[in-house]
Amino acid sequence: MATRMAKRDYYEVLGVERGASNDDIKRAYRKLAFQYHPDRNKGDAQAETNFKEAAEAYQVLSDEKKRKIYDQFGHRGLEGAGAGPRGFSGVEDIFSAFGDIFGGGGGGGSPFEDLFGFGRGRGRGPRAERGASLKCQLSLELDEVMSGVEKTIELRRQENCEECAGTGAEGSSGRVPCSDCGGAGQIQVSQGFFAIRQACPRCRGEGTVVEKPCGSCRGSGRTPMKREITVRIPAGVQDGTQLRVSGEGEPGRNGGPRGDLYCFVQVNAHPIFERHDDDLLCEMPIAFSQAALGTEVEVPTMRGKELLKIPRGTQTHKEFTLRGQGLPNVYGHGRGDLKVRVVIETPKKLSPRQEELLREFAKTEDLQVGPQRKGWFDKVKEMFD
Repeated sequence: MATRMAKRDYYEVLGVERGASNDDIKRAYRKLAFQYHPDRNKGDAQAETNFKEAAEAYQVLSDEKKRKIYDQFGHRGLEGAGAGPRGFSGVEDIFSAFGDIFGGGGGGGSPFEDLFGFGRGRGRGPRAERGASLKCQLSLELDEVMSGVEKTIELRRQENCEECAGTGAEGSSGRVPCSDCGGAGQIQVSQGFFAIRQACPRCRGEGTVVEKPCGSCRGSGRTPMKREITVRIPAGVQDGTQLRVSGEGEPGRNGGPRGDLYCFVQVNAHPIFERHDDDLLCEMPIAFSQAALGTEVEVPTMRGKELLKIPRGTQTHKEFTLRGQGLPNVYGHGRGDLKVRVVIETPKKLSPRQEELLREFAKTEDLQVGPQRKGWFDKVKEMFD
């Protein structure tokens, strides 16, 4: 005679304490249902057993009357009182019994419907889908960054077919209920003990199909078209910035919204100015005599020319700052500065008179060694003494 296996404690099955609230019991059951559902454990007999066991435990512990009897007398008490758990013929039976858990009957969907494919169809019609987003690259010059600019870009994107208005159907034939699923968007597939509902492969879960495809788009509802789009680039935009143009992507399906257009900004290098955030830097060559005697020079800026005073004795790579002559801040926080770095140029060719004067000057340097130069020679002398 076969030995009947003892049932596990229902609280142990769900992994909750005996004093657990109804919400705790419901959450525990949902977790196990996700874990052991056959769609996620195809061919696993133990998972099917665990799934059914969890449903039985929840059926008892979620019922106040049955739970009270079970807490007092255990499994035998339920059998004696005729309050034992009902048997389940399959997954659909479990879904039917626990509509509040699986979203059945409410028409509003649930995490289980999204996971296992239930709920699509049921008279809802095709699900609206957002259109695909597109990308493009915009190349800017520094003067365009300075003032801001409008750029017109041309792109090729999918648009709703003009012949069928995006339905994919020829003329007024429209879409008709799918004959494979009867318009439900789902078909039932038997997998051993269970009967599983899944999206209909013919209509892809939409419940309707096109019988007479549009000749222009071949039933896709889309055709590629060229479009010109004007994009406003704000002043001060940084290299590598991503600008989003809302609603300029491809159209959505079944009434869904359009995607967006993402424009990636590339700022080209400038022949004179080097950018550092909102500041600009330029290197300006000056003659030795200008650095030694001091002078005023004209400095180029993004908005014209400015006079810069070079004091006597200026050294090479000395930086001067022209306030507010940089780029505007993209968020409206004023302007950056222009840094002018002077570089003293050594002449490559000298006239006889220039050479004569420099030689005379060199003689005076030998007689009147400056403090900085004298300090360097003193250090060299110390090395060899």
